[in-house]
Amino acid sequence: MQLARITDETRLAVLTLAERAAGLVAPSVRLGVTGLARAGKTVFITALVHNLIHGGRLPLFRAYAAGRISGAALEPQPDDAVPRFDYERHVATLVDQRAWPDSTRQISELRLTIRYESATFVGRHIGRGVLNLDIVDYPGEWLLDLALLAKDYAVWSGEALAAASVPARAASAAPWLARTADIDAARPEDEALARELSGLFTDYLLACRKGQAGLAVTPPGRFLMPGDLAGSPALTFAPLPVDGAPVPGSLGAMMARRYESYKHAVVRPFFRDHFARLDRQIVLVDALEALNAGAAAVGELEAALAGILSAFRLGRSGWLASLVSRRIDRILFAATKADHLHHIDHDRLEAILRRIVARAIDRAAFAGAKVDVLALASVRATSEGTVTRAGERLASIVGTPVPGEAVDGRTFDGTGEVAIFPGDLPDAPDAIFAQGEGGESPLRFVRFRPPRLERTAEGFTLSLPHIRLDRAIEFLVGDRLA
Repeated sequence: MQLARITDETRLAVLTLAERAAGLVAPSVRLGVTGLARAGKTVFITALVHNLIHGGRLPLFRAYAAGRISGAALEPQPDDAVPRFDYERHVATLVDQRAWPDSTRQISELRLTIRYESATFVGRHIGRGVLNLDIVDYPGEWLLDLALLAKDYAVWSGEALAAASVPARAASAAPWLARTADIDAARPEDEALARELSGLFTDYLLACRKGQAGLAVTPPGRFLMPGDLAGSPALTFAPLPVDGAPVPGSLGAMMARRYESYKHAVVRPFFRDHFARLDRQIVLVDALEALNAGAAAVGELEAALAGILSAFRLGRSGWLASLVSRRIDRILFAATKADHLHHIDHDRLEAILRRIVARAIDRAAFAGAKVDVLALASVRATSEGTVTRAGERLASIVGTPVPGEAVDGRTFDGTGEVAIFPGDLPDAPDAIFAQGEGGESPLRFVRFRPPRLERTAEGFTLSLPHIRLDRAIEFLVGDRLA
């Protein structure tokens, strides 16, 4: 294990040095975009690129607002073996179909080249600057796997079994735990049984994700997103109660071997080839879904985000050290879907997210990384208005619900607009950890279709509307365009 780590770090140093040398003329920033499922990663990247290319309204992006950005364009990405982020298809889905793009299922990459004029006297006389923004999109569930590198099978199994026993997961875990209770890890290895247990374990993870808990934070992350590894032995294992090293030739030994293969074939290459090469990071968080589900879901979200941040290589490197190593020196936590709330609740949403990621923020600040928290909507799907209820005028949001959404007994077909009072977020962020489970939620969040884009008098389509996307861009890359 130690030899493999030394080998990985050596390869990283050589690759980083080569990338730094290539970036002397046109520097690059590798921006990681992650978040748990349905957090809005694909929409964020698409909106960011669309607004920079097509001249969006970005008043808080200072270089852009000052007129120092002369243009932005997509270029061939530097990593030939990584799938390209399908920007054009996602834009067509948002603009032409007024539908939300498919969720992130694998790692992908996109290079956006930004041409700008320096804000300094010396920089302006040297010539126009060029910054290559390499955007790396990957599922947040994969980050949770990085903790496995420091755990053996017995430790991971114990943690997974303990997590399954909490009340919020009991119903989802019942079929898998019942079958596992009948299994002796010392029995001879059995392929059919391994596949059965792996299937039940995967069903449990999926049930947690889709059910009231709203999240499944137990790795391995690829069990939920197997891709081309579906059905392989490296993804055909499950936790078993074992004490120490399993008996050779036993089912427990078979599971432990496959667990190690998963780390070797899946986790380590992801860390080495992608994750350890990031400079900046944004973590998108669907806090509204957790709030809707209750205190247990909020607690799981807090634990997941703490686990995600523990995987980051945070801090600042000196000039010489930066030639052979990368560290994430800026990280942004963004609560997505802010357009599902009236603007008077946006500060509360930011405060709630800041409370959820408080432990993560403290760790990042201690390591020397700069951290920020904001509420945003990468694509704004609603406008604001008022509704009257029991003679009281309430701040509302107005939008077109996606087909099949129901509001007050009315099911929408995706064509008509509706004004909705979504409820009020609590003033005290700590209150989210005390709210009860079940019953009617005090909040009402409806899925809306993307907006119909306006056209100018000349017939040009305007860029995708947003909430605070410009503030996010400024934090993530503004300093590199000075």
